[in-house]
Amino acid sequence: MDVVAQCCDADELLSKVNTDPVDVAIVDIRLPPTHSDEGLRAALDIRSRRPETGVLVLSQYVEVGLAMKLLADSADGVGYLLKDRISDVTEFIAAVQRVANGGSAIDPTIVSTLLSRQREDDPLDELTPREREVLDLMAQGNSNQGIADKLVITLRAAEKHVSSVFTKLQLPSTGTESRRVLAVLLLLRSD
Repeated sequence: MDVVAQCCDADELLSKVNTDPVDVAIVDIRLPPTHSDEGLRAALDIRSRRPETGVLVLSQYVEVGLAMKLLADSADGVGYLLKDRISDVTEFIAAVQRVANGGSAIDPTIVSTLLSRQREDDPLDELTPREREVLDLMAQGNSNQGIADKLVITLRAAEKHVSSVFTKLQLPSTGTESRRVLAVLLLLRSD
């Protein structure tokens, strides 16, 4: 797996990714020279120019707008983690690998923040608290087995909850779209 980590300003990062394609780029939201949102703009640029390149954004802050922008087109190959919550190198490496392989890695704090923001006509209102937990775990990149392990339930029970989430969010199986990704996008767009 080829990885480029933020080691420079946004222009240099974009140049590196464009000249030497990588599986995943790890960027901070704030990069030189202004330390405002150059990293965010670089991440969005990488996703638009090279959708096959995963992008893992690191931040010290919960920025819901960033999560929305980054995941607006697709949750495939993107991640957003909070720096101060990364305590286990093994989990961080697993998140990088998930993003590089086309999955997602979203900090649970961000997912919880998104879940707490609801509109009156929010399709997520139909979900039970357990189904919301399941959707939260899906948004964090967990498989059905991972959901079962985290909730200490059987795999079959996790599969039933996932199926119920898809049904309540009106996400039929078409074979051409990832219902997991669509469910997470509904979650993120519902603020």
